Amino acid sequence: MTENRASAELLSAADRALESVRAALPAAEELPVLGEVGRVTFVGRGVVEVSGLPGVTSEELVRFQGGGLGMAFNLDPDRVGVVLLDTTHRIEANDDVRRTGRVLDVPVGRAVLGRVIDPAGRPLDGGRPLGTTQRWPVEGPAPAVIDRAPVDTPLHTGIKVIDALIPVGRGQRELILGDRQTGKTTVAVDTILAQRGTGVISVYCAIGQRGSAVAKVVALLRSHGALAHTVVVATTGNDPPGRQFVAAYAATSIAEWFMERGHDVLIVYDDLTKHARAYRELSLLLRRPPGREAYPGDIFYVHSRLLERATHLAPHRGGGSLTALPVVETQAQNLAAYIPTNLISITDGQVALSPRLFHQGVLPAVDVGRSVSRVGGRAQLPAFRAVAGNLRLAYSQFEELERFARYGARLEEGRRLALERGRRVREVLKQAEHSSLSPGEQIAVLLAVVEGVFDEVPVGAMADAQAAVRRQVQSDGVEILRSLTAGSDLDAKSRERLVSMAREAIAGHRGVGDADQ
Repeated sequence: MTENRASAELLSAADRALESVRAALPAAEELPVLGEVGRVTFVGRGVVEVSGLPGVTSEELVRFQGGGLGMAFNLDPDRVGVVLLDTTHRIEANDDVRRTGRVLDVPVGRAVLGRVIDPAGRPLDGGRPLGTTQRWPVEGPAPAVIDRAPVDTPLHTGIKVIDALIPVGRGQRELILGDRQTGKTTVAVDTILAQRGTGVISVYCAIGQRGSAVAKVVALLRSHGALAHTVVVATTGNDPPGRQFVAAYAATSIAEWFMERGHDVLIVYDDLTKHARAYRELSLLLRRPPGREAYPGDIFYVHSRLLERATHLAPHRGGGSLTALPVVETQAQNLAAYIPTNLISITDGQVALSPRLFHQGVLPAVDVGRSVSRVGGRAQLPAFRAVAGNLRLAYSQFEELERFARYGARLEEGRRLALERGRRVREVLKQAEHSSLSPGEQIAVLLAVVEGVFDEVPVGAMADAQAAVRRQVQSDGVEILRSLTAGSDLDAKSRERLVSMAREAIAGHRGVGDADQ
C-alpha cells in the first residue's frame, strides 16, 4: 500500500509539472501530436482539403508546414476540410499538415479588458502580448434550463425610445436590424457607452467590418472612457472567412468567462449578416449542399448555438448574465428574408430601424411599430412602467393620425391636441448620438411630456426645453432621481415634485414664447 501511495504521489507530481510546462508555453507553440502527418490535396480561397489525418477531431487546430493554422471543419471518410485562420503563410499542395491535439481556443481573463484582439487572442492595438495563460474553447455548450434564472434586472441603453418603449433586460437577446446606414452600430455602441459606472463589462465583436470603421469605434470608446471595461474582438473584410466565422464564438467565450464569475456582461455582434455570409462561403467551398438563398441548411443552428449562450444564470451558478445585441442588415426593410427571419425567431425581440425615419431626421430611427421586447418589460424599472405604460400605444396612434392629417382633413379639437402632443413626444424621443441619459433623467423628461408640460413649447424649441428640464431635476431632484433609479415606485409626491420642477424649468426657458420653427 505504501508503494502504491508513493507511485500515486509521483504520478501526481509529474502531472503538475507537465501542466506547468504547458501553461508556460505560448498556445501557438504547443507541440503537435506525433504519429499523424497529413497532406494537402486541394487549396481553395480560405479552405484546404487534407488527407491522412484519421484521428483528427471536429474543430481541432492543425498546423501547416509553413506554420499557418487551420481548423478541421468537415470530417469526411477520405478527406478533412480545413478552414484557414491565417493568410500570412503560403500553403501548397502536398504540404505536410500536423495535428495539435487541441480545439480552437481564446485567451480569457481580466488581461483582455481594454484590448483590441483577433479571434486567436493576438493583439491588434500595438500593445504588449496578453498576460494570461488561461484559454477557453471558442465553442461551448449553452447553460441548461435549470441553470438559468428569469430576466429581472434592466440593462439601460441610455436611449430614451428603447429604455421606455422597447426595454432590454440583463440576460436578454435583443436583435438590432435595419437597412444599411440607418444607425445600427450607433445604437449598439451607445449602449456600451451607457454601461460606464454600472459594473457591466462589454464585448464588441466586429465581423468583417472595414478597418477604418473598427478604428473609429475603438477611438470613440477610448474618448468616452468606456474602453477600460470593454473588449474588442475584431476581424475585417480582408481576413479569411474562417477567421470571420469563429470571431463571434471567440468573443462569446471571453464574455462567458466574466459571466461565470458573477459579472453582468453585454456583447454586441456587428454584424451577423457578414457572419452568415462567411459561413456560406466556407460551406460552398467545402461542397456542403446549399439550401434557401444558397445558405446551407444548418445556418439556423450556427446562430442558435451562438445566441443560446446568452442568459441570466441562476444564483447557484453565480448569478451572472450575458446580454446579446446581435446586429443584422436587411434589404429594403425586408424582415422576412432568410437570415433576419432566423434571428427574429431565435432572439427575444428586435429593435427595427427605419430608413424613412432616418432621412426625416428622427434619430435614432427606431420604428416603434415594428420593434418589440418580449422579456425586458418584466425587468423595467417601476417608474418607467408608470410613466411610459401607455406611451407606446399613444405614439403609434399619433403616427396613424399624422398620416391621416396629411391629406388636409379637418380634425376635431381633441384630435388636434393629440396630434400636437404626439409631435412633442416624437421630439422628446429624439436623441443625439453618443449622448446617453441616466434612467432618472429619462423618467423626468418623459413624465414632463406625458403631463403636458411641453404643450406650450414650440416644436423647434423642444431640444432646449428638454435640456432645461434635465438641468433642473439634476440640480433640485437628485434624491428623487437616485431613488427611482434604485427601483422605487413613482409615488404621488415624487411625481408632483418632478412635474413642478419641469414647469419651473419651462417657465424660465426663453424659448417658450418663440414662434414655432
